Amino acid sequence: MKKIEAIIRKTKFEDVKKGLHNVGIDYLSFWDVRGVGKSVEERVYRGVTYDTSSIERTLVSFIVRDKYVDSCIVSIRENAFTGEVGDGRIFVYNVEDAYRIRTGDSGDRSLYDEE
Repeated sequence: MKKIEAIIRKTKFEDVKKGLHNVGIDYLSFWDVRGVGKSVEERVYRGVTYDTSSIERTLVSFIVRDKYVDSCIVSIRENAFTGEVGDGRIFVYNVEDAYRIRTGDSGDRSLYDEE
């Protein structure tokens, strides 16, 4: 099993969610996050300069069976892509084990209702 985390543009979240649904991923968690990257911006509003270099992004996180990792990565890359700096990052982690609290299922059986 793998944990996939992707930091993407907020504007691409719906596209990424639909793309993941199309490859069989219906359950995921997401958070609005802020980060600091290489881009530095200052904006002037009514004569006051504001630093807007912190970047708003969405962090998407989910656990998948090993056989779904490649298709998930392709889907995220295709749907989050704009070709501009700041499209995001994808991280893949090993997951040692997982348990479904309700049934006691463990391993990758705990990830999906039936398969």
